Amino acid sequence: MAYMVSSSTSKFSSFKLQCCLFLVTIGVVSAQLSSTFYSSSCPNVLSTIQSAVQSAINTESRMGASLLRLHFHDCFVNGCDGSILLDDNATFTGEKTALPNVNSVRGYDVIDTIKSQVENVCPGVSCADILAVAARDSVVALGGQSWTVQLGRRDSTTASLSTANSNIPAPTLDLSQLLDSFNNQGFTPQELVVLSGAHTIGQARCTTFRSRIYNETNINSTFATSLQANCPSNGGDNNLSPLDQTSPTTFDNAYFTHLTSLQGLLHSDQQLFSGNGGSTDSHVTSYSSSSSTFLSDFADAMVKMGNLNVVTGTNGEVRTNCRVTN
Repeated sequence: MAYMVSSSTSKFSSFKLQCCLFLVTIGVVSAQLSSTFYSSSCPNVLSTIQSAVQSAINTESRMGASLLRLHFHDCFVNGCDGSILLDDNATFTGEKTALPNVNSVRGYDVIDTIKSQVENVCPGVSCADILAVAARDSVVALGGQSWTVQLGRRDSTTASLSTANSNIPAPTLDLSQLLDSFNNQGFTPQELVVLSGAHTIGQARCTTFRSRIYNETNINSTFATSLQANCPSNGGDNNLSPLDQTSPTTFDNAYFTHLTSLQGLLHSDQQLFSGNGGSTDSHVTSYSSSSSTFLSDFADAMVKMGNLNVVTGTNGEVRTNCRVTN
């Protein structure tokens, strides 16, 4: 239906529209992240975080994978807002005891140390930003490609146990479930594959892959047998095995090579490659044959992940202690 308006009404409507567009534009700009967010307020923040991450990895090389995983598990639960770092309180039960996190996610103490060092240099850097930078620095410290971390996230004032349980993909998921989980976060099948390449570093507990090495058929038999010595059919739940058996502390493309040989440690890993024309087989094959392509695409996907549902502007807060709200 068309409406007729007088000239004066039209001019007023045009003025209101321009004002609204101006306000919307301001809102969008203020909500954007920026690589230079702390350039004036905290010019040494990046070097402070990088030094602390390197120190933690020098002490324990596995910590690089743990810090990367912290960022991932944070972002998949209502966005990259530092919610995973919050301890339980009288208002909510946090995410640390969610099934994907309890007795598994680690590195909280390292983030505490980094936060304390950053606070001493210049207060006002969010825990969510520290997680994002620490993840990048961990990858670089272990041989991966760097990327520009966009900054300006603020921290959430709450956490969600139920969302952590539902949103973080389990190691038991089939390919269709993995595709759905990542699609719900806005990722393509290729981005699912490349982000799964984070499993080129780190370790997994026996309880997460026991069923695969004893019951599944899409697994190299020699590989399965070699794992059974350290992961008995009963007991030894917390015994560890590298996700990448050949170079577990080097960020390379070996993870994908293992998948093409049916040597993925987790059920969810091997789901990415069937060898029978599965929908993600071609991506695995591509990354197994080109380390540079994997590293470049991984960096791009991490930038995208770091932008998931960020809290910016005047929303949320910047915690002084990552474990509790202000």
